[in-house]
This record gives sequence, C-alpha cells and structure tokens, in this order.
Amino acid sequence: MSTESPASAADTPSTSGRLFKVGGVLVALVLLVLVLRRLGPAVQPHIEAFLSWIDSLGLWAPVVYVVGYGVATVALVPGSILTMAGGVLFGLWKGTLVVFFGATLGASAAFLVARYVARGAIESRLEGNERFAAIDRAVGRNGLKIVFLLRLVPFFPFVWLNYGLGLTQVRFRDYVLGCFGMLPGTFLYVYYGKAIGSLAALADGDRPEQGWERYAFLGLGLVAAIVVTTLITRIARRALEEETGVGDDPATGADAVEET
Repeated sequence: MSTESPASAADTPSTSGRLFKVGGVLVALVLLVLVLRRLGPAVQPHIEAFLSWIDSLGLWAPVVYVVGYGVATVALVPGSILTMAGGVLFGLWKGTLVVFFGATLGASAAFLVARYVARGAIESRLEGNERFAAIDRAVGRNGLKIVFLLRLVPFFPFVWLNYGLGLTQVRFRDYVLGCFGMLPGTFLYVYYGKAIGSLAALADGDRPEQGWERYAFLGLGLVAAIVVTTLITRIARRALEEETGVGDDPATGADAVEET
C-alpha cells in the first residue's frame, strides 16, 4: 500500500514538468551562446569587405551600417572596429549618431533574445527564494539608473552585458533609455576612427595615439563603476529589509525588529 499523500502525488508531475522546462530553456541558452560564439569569429574577417561595400552605397550607407552593426552585436562580434569604422565612413558627429543607433538596435535585440529565451528559467529559480526575488524586483524598479551607469563603465564587455541585463527584471523601455550611457564611449571610438582616416589602415590594426581623452573616459568609467556598485548594494539591502521587515530605526540608528 502506497504511503504517498494525494498532495505530494499531485505535486510530482508539476515539479517534474517545471524542472524539465527549466532544463530545456538552459540547454537552448547554452546552444545559442555556442552558436553565437562560433558566428562572431567567422564574421569578423569579413568586416573590412562589408565596410567597403557600405562605403559604396551612398545614401543607403547609414541604414545598412545600422542594421549590420545590430546583427554583429547579436552575434557577439566585438564592436570596437565597427565603431571606429563609423568615424571613417561618416565623420565625427554623424558617425557618433549612426553608431549609437546601430549599437542600440543590436543591444535591444540581444536583450530580447535573453529575455524570451532564458528569463523563464530565472523566474522559476526565484519562485522558491523570496529574498532573491525581492532583489530582482528592486533592480527592475531602478533599471534606468543601473543600465545608464553600466553603459558608462568601459570594463564591462558590451556584447555580454546586453544578454546579462536581459536576464533581469529591467523594463525594456528603461533598458533602451539607459543606452544613452554609451554615448561618451561611442564618441571616443568614433573620434579614433576619424583620426585613423581609412578602412584599410583600420583593418591593418592601426590605432591613433591615445591622449588625455582616453584617460578621462577611463576615469569616468571608474567613477560610474563605483557608483553603480554602491547603488546595487543599497537596492539589494533595502529590498531585503522590506522583505524581512528589518530596517534602521531613525531614532536609535539600530536595527529595529517588528515586535511580536
């Protein structure tokens, strides 16, 4: 005679189904990353030919460049060469604008891929841990600040950050607006491209001499890294305090615990 209760018997298919779903999503994500990692290096040797072709398109060149930049971003192709090429092809100000649109398009597409391929697995994992779920919700509510600051930090790989942020509860609108934090770095690399002056020199690995502007950008990025780390820490602590009912007593400065 089985001792299994009706409730546990009913829970078994649900739990098994959930685990199967999460496992399938994780496998799909791993396969996607492997495909993209292979696609990136395969595309990179053809970048010079692609950019030369864009240069011959006249009025259509900015449109094709934006779409190409977006596809390359999703494929995890490093964007530094493409960004500097924007300076060669379009000049400083127009190049900055065109590169920004291309990078935002690609970043948005990568975010949506991560959101709809893997976010379900994250949510399933958080169902049993209210503290982590509270932090995830809090990060989502402060998404615009976090994304903007992260975009100012040059130490975080751009192509991977796009996918990583898609796994959080950051709203898509806030994510897109936060992409404006890319503008200082975009402007700097487009400026380098304009200084190089030709696609051939860029493909051969020529780089302009880096002056004060590079160190100013790195300094800005370091400040942004400190600020975003502090912000995320405070958000997480506040979310845990709200979830556990523990906070700072304004009168005593000590932790106040709800009386029972």
